[in-house]
Amino acid sequence: QVQLLESGGGLVQAGGSLRLSCAASGLTFSRYDMGWFRQAPGKERDIVAAVNWTGKMTYYAESMKGRFTISRDNANNTLYLQMNSLVPEDAAVYYCAAAQWPSRWGRRGPLKYDYWGPGTQVTVSS
Repeated sequence: QVQLLESGGGLVQAGGSLRLSCAASGLTFSRYDMGWFRQAPGKERDIVAAVNWTGKMTYYAESMKGRFTISRDNANNTLYLQMNSLVPEDAAVYYCAAAQWPSRWGRRGPLKYDYWGPGTQVTVSS
């Protein structure tokens, strides 16, 4: 059974940092492209960042460039999202997702994801 489990969310002050983790099990992690999404109340879920199976190709949504870093550790089946310079607008539930290789990439990362985690809440106080 495939499981993606996010952790590392919480409450942080504006300007602060958080590091999210996504532990994957039940799949061959190195054969999946991965992505981070977020959904704020009243808004649609949207892509934050994506990384291919090797970790060498990435995509970032425009507002995350220079602040967020996506990375992966294939040896430990874990995906990361380092978030710096957080602002209140970054508050949302953050989800990780897996797209089985070979996945087709569009302008904003993989076009289709096969598995999703339950999400972790990030709250940013002003």
